[in-house]
Amino acid sequence: MKKTLLATAIAGAAAFTAAGAQAATVYNQDGTKLDIYGNVQIVYAGVKDEDGHSRDEIADNGSTFGFAAEHVIYNGLIGYAKIEIDDFKADEMKVAGRDAGDTAYIGLKGNFGDARIGSYDSLLDDWIQDPISNNEYFDVSDSNTFKGAPGEDADDASVVAGDPEGDKITYTSPVWGGFQFALGTQYKGDAENENLTDGGEASIFGGLKYTIGGFSVAGVYDDLGIYDIEDQSVSYLSTDVAADGTVTTTQNNVTIDDEDLGDQYGVTMQYQWDSLRVAVKYERFESDNDFLKDADYYAIGARYGYLNGMGDVYGSYQYIDFGGSGFSDFDSANDDENDDDNVNEVVAGVTYNISDAMYTYVEGAVRDRDNDQGDGYAVGLTYLF
Repeated sequence: MKKTLLATAIAGAAAFTAAGAQAATVYNQDGTKLDIYGNVQIVYAGVKDEDGHSRDEIADNGSTFGFAAEHVIYNGLIGYAKIEIDDFKADEMKVAGRDAGDTAYIGLKGNFGDARIGSYDSLLDDWIQDPISNNEYFDVSDSNTFKGAPGEDADDASVVAGDPEGDKITYTSPVWGGFQFALGTQYKGDAENENLTDGGEASIFGGLKYTIGGFSVAGVYDDLGIYDIEDQSVSYLSTDVAADGTVTTTQNNVTIDDEDLGDQYGVTMQYQWDSLRVAVKYERFESDNDFLKDADYYAIGARYGYLNGMGDVYGSYQYIDFGGSGFSDFDSANDDENDDDNVNEVVAGVTYNISDAMYTYVEGAVRDRDNDQGDGYAVGLTYLF
C-alpha cells in the first residue's frame, strides 16, 4: 500500500501517510521518543495474464509493522531511526511465512537539513512518481522497471533484479525561499549480488524542488551508476507478423561491451486546492546499451478528498512511448508496425473511510498491452494501528 489521504489534509497543512497518521507513542521522555505503528491489508484482485486470462486471488497487499524513534542530541539536532517490516502475507499467515522487509534507515535532522543512510524509497519515486499515482493496488508504470540487468522478464534466471531503495545515503536541504534540493549516492560493493561487475559501483542522484503556495515543481536525475554492465552476450526472440498473416520468429544476439544501463530522470508539477490535487509528469529512461529501448512517460493524475474526510476519489492517465526520443518526437505518429511501442494506461479508484482506523477501496486498471495483459480490478480492506 502507498496511500496519501488528501481527505485528512482538510484539517491540516499537508497530507499524511496512512501508517504515520495512526502511530502510537509508547515512550516520550528526556528527549527520546518511540512510536509503533502498522497496518493489515487484505485485497481481492483479478489481473489478466499474458494470454488474456483473468487470474484472481485473495492476497496480502503490503501489511506492515513499523517502529520510529528519535532523540534530541542537543538543541536543533535530532538523531532518528525507522524500520518497517512487511511481506507478512496476512491472507496465508500460517503457511506462507515472510522473507522481506521494507524500510530501514538512520539519520540526523536539524537546521542544516536532513541526512540519512539505509534503505528507503528513491528520490524519483517520492518527488516525481508518487504525485501522479500513489495508490492502493494498481499504479501506472514507471522507469524503475529498467533497474537491473537486461532481460526479457524480471524472473529470468539470467537477470539480476535491481534495488532502487537499498544502500543509499541522501542529504536533503532545508527550504530556502521555496527552494529545496536533495543529493545522494547509492553504492553496491563487489560482495553484493545486485552488483553487475567485479568491483564496487556507485550511483549519483539529485533533485531540485520549488514550492510557492499550493504549486510545486520538482526535477530529479539518477545516473544509475550501480547498474554498469560488463562484457556479456544476450539472446532474445522477436516475432513479426506480415500482412498475409505469416508469423516469423527471429533470434537476436546482442553483445554488451562494458556499457552503462542508462539514465533516469523526470519532472513533475502539481497544484493543490484544498482537498484536490492535480499533477502532471514527464519521466524518461535513456538507455546506454543496444538491448533496452529508451522510454518516455507522459502522465496526469488527480486525487480529491470528498465529503470532508469520507474518502478519496483518484485517477491517472499515462502515455508511454517506448523507443521515443523525448519531447522532440511526441507529436510524431507511429506507423502500424511500430504501434505496439506506444501504450495508454488508465488507473482509477475510490476509498471509503469506515472509521479513523479502517477503510475500504475499489480500483481498476487498463494497461493497453497485448491480450489486455495487466488489466484488472481490486477490492480491499485496510486496518491501521
